[in-house]
Amino acid sequence: MRLVILEEYDKASEWAAKYVRNRILEFKPGPEKFFTLGLPTGSTPLGMYKKLIEFHKSGKLSFKYVKTFNMDEYVGLAKDHPESYHNYMWENFFKHIDIDPKNVHIPDGNAEDLDEECRKYEEEITKAGGVELFVGGIGPDGHIAFNEPGSSLVSRTRVKTLAQDTIIANARFFNNDILKVPTMALTVGVGTVMDAREVMVIITGAHKSYALYKAIEEGVSHMWTVSAFQQHPRAIFVCDEDATLELRVKTVKYFNSLMYVHNKLVEDNDESLNEVKRQKLK
Repeated sequence: MRLVILEEYDKASEWAAKYVRNRILEFKPGPEKFFTLGLPTGSTPLGMYKKLIEFHKSGKLSFKYVKTFNMDEYVGLAKDHPESYHNYMWENFFKHIDIDPKNVHIPDGNAEDLDEECRKYEEEITKAGGVELFVGGIGPDGHIAFNEPGSSLVSRTRVKTLAQDTIIANARFFNNDILKVPTMALTVGVGTVMDAREVMVIITGAHKSYALYKAIEEGVSHMWTVSAFQQHPRAIFVCDEDATLELRVKTVKYFNSLMYVHNKLVEDNDESLNEVKRQKLK
């Protein structure tokens, strides 16, 4: 497990975007070899998406051979509803890049048979060869996707009733009217995300500092589902300084002591990728 601490939100977002970019380019995707990327919604990943769009528009990154699987979707919202996750993803990311719409996968919260929709979603992930990198964010109560406190840590994609805290937290997207917030969602399970070959969780803001503490310093618990990723063989937590407020000083110092190595790796990757690009232009 790695914990990468950046000074503030924008720097954490840029680091996460560079990591996604480098993983895709190193994978060398093509017609017979797609890179499969799991994606989140919410306010936290917006900075990462903005930077990835910049990489694409500057010619540094293509999504032509990338398949995506989103974490969740509300039940009952039309796909074109301003707050649906279908709309969120197209407005904030997909329409700005060169991804083929047929390679975009988002659960259908209006499916006639929701349980069958969840089963097929798991099937599509399997058909794609599994997820190479699953990027996620968390709620203040430590839930990943919509795996609320108490969710099974081996759960799969399913219909989930949302906790009151989650409804209240999401009310800001519905004119602060909790009566307008859907009470159910389709969500990938903790087990679904754990199956990914790598997981990167972005955690920013003081309001999520206690959740980060639970995720990093305490044991694995189904009451804090993000803590499950302590047991993932390749998990990265990317956060800003505000999110570390509840961590022990020695924990922060330990991971900060590794930042030189982390930064050097990123710099080396950037230079290697530039060299690859120079060779292609010859």
